[in-house]
Amino acid sequence: MTDKKSYIIQKGAKATFHNNVDFCIGTGRMGLALRKDYMEQLKLVQDNIGFRYIRGHGLFCDDMAIYHEYKDKDGNIVPEYNFTYLDNVMDNYRSVGLRPFLELGFMPKKMASGDQTIFYWQGNTTPPKSYEAWTAMVQATLRHLMDRYGADDVVTWPIEVWNEPNLPGFWKNADMQEYFKLFRLTFLAIKEVDERFRVGGPAICGVNDEVWTRSFLEFCRDNKLKPDFITRHHYTTEVPEYDGHYGYAKLSDPDEGLAGLKVTRDIVDSFPEFKGSEIHITEFNTSYIPNCPLHDTNRNAAYIAYLLSKLGDVNESYSYWTFGDVFEEAGVPFTPFHGGFGLVANGLIPKPTFWTFKFFKQLQGECVLHADDAIVMKNNGRYCGVAFNKSRNKSEEKELSLSFKLPVCKAGDYAVVTKTVDEIYCNPLKVWHDLGEPAYPSKEQNELIREAAHPFVATKRLHTDGTELELNLTLNPNAVIYFEVMAVEQNSDRGYSYERVMD
Repeated sequence: MTDKKSYIIQKGAKATFHNNVDFCIGTGRMGLALRKDYMEQLKLVQDNIGFRYIRGHGLFCDDMAIYHEYKDKDGNIVPEYNFTYLDNVMDNYRSVGLRPFLELGFMPKKMASGDQTIFYWQGNTTPPKSYEAWTAMVQATLRHLMDRYGADDVVTWPIEVWNEPNLPGFWKNADMQEYFKLFRLTFLAIKEVDERFRVGGPAICGVNDEVWTRSFLEFCRDNKLKPDFITRHHYTTEVPEYDGHYGYAKLSDPDEGLAGLKVTRDIVDSFPEFKGSEIHITEFNTSYIPNCPLHDTNRNAAYIAYLLSKLGDVNESYSYWTFGDVFEEAGVPFTPFHGGFGLVANGLIPKPTFWTFKFFKQLQGECVLHADDAIVMKNNGRYCGVAFNKSRNKSEEKELSLSFKLPVCKAGDYAVVTKTVDEIYCNPLKVWHDLGEPAYPSKEQNELIREAAHPFVATKRLHTDGTELELNLTLNPNAVIYFEVMAVEQNSDRGYSYERVMD
């Protein structure tokens, strides 16, 4: 079964495509940045893709050791702060070209009003006993960062207040009014340090999200607060079915999810005070659990390609959750392919979705085609694009024909470069499976899996008389293909003949 599509790119063709794929990437808790394997994965991602910001949980969790307190001689509790690990984490981020998108949370144990925690690493998710102590800690942290890294730089780091307070696991009882109190006092405390800081929320997921969004904006309006941006999350699978260590989740219709994001946009724009405000998707992925094998597949890569082609339509940014599989919310993973959120599997293995992001990062220039299965850009006289086949039918391949019409192209020879990621090429999960799914691959096995984790690169020459240049692409199910088309001039050395060599 083959789905055939044809697109014609005429002179002056223009299309709208908001590509902010590299704005932010997600991470496990910030304390993990002190680990060697974490930084190796992050460097791989930055060397190949290059994000600008990184966002994760756990800034104020006890493993970061920021908040301490003691009693003075009069019995008064005195707070003190330790920024040793914070500096190490920030220095590590900056060494690979990243700045933090600061998420303020969770609650230090000594400051917490209760003992409710979440995740293997027990992040406390209760309100503070003292909001005065909380805001003082936030201010002290920001002032320290400004002193160390320069105020003019640090004030450009976005700040998000808490994470998913609409879920009772992340905020005790999902208490809306208590969260609004946290937001107001934190917002005002940050602006007191420096008005230039950009602060947003409410960082909600898709549970009761319309009510939370509207109520949050009503609260801000009534309290004369103007968030610098609005944040929410976006996941696109049904409730998973669990078996052993894993959760198996079916993909939802992506357009239904995108329609939900448009509702958020409409709600924000319905308030005159907030119309046009930036909306940042500070987490998105397919499944919302860190042990879903879907994340490791080519199907994930093709589905995410479709989302990346659309998410910029109504959102300022969209941060994939996460860059790597050094991640412990559900505990320490048992195997390298365990369905982790990351673009990189443990063992420094790029997953297929890694290449989706690399390909989209390369989409620079002027958009000349934005279709449901392809994006084409013109940049300095050459064309580049990404095509994808997210069909859920495992046997349905897709044939795309791209015709570049005169005078878009000139007479002569053109080089076509394609990089293919599909079930046949760049499928490290299959190699791992065929090797017997080793929980602890040997050095040789890991090298083999990494070798299989790269796109298939092909080149060919096309000739045109100047009236039309046609590029045909065949996409297997769950394929993502990056392509470039560029004019070439033959510059052979004296006496060299490629044709004679190949005869």
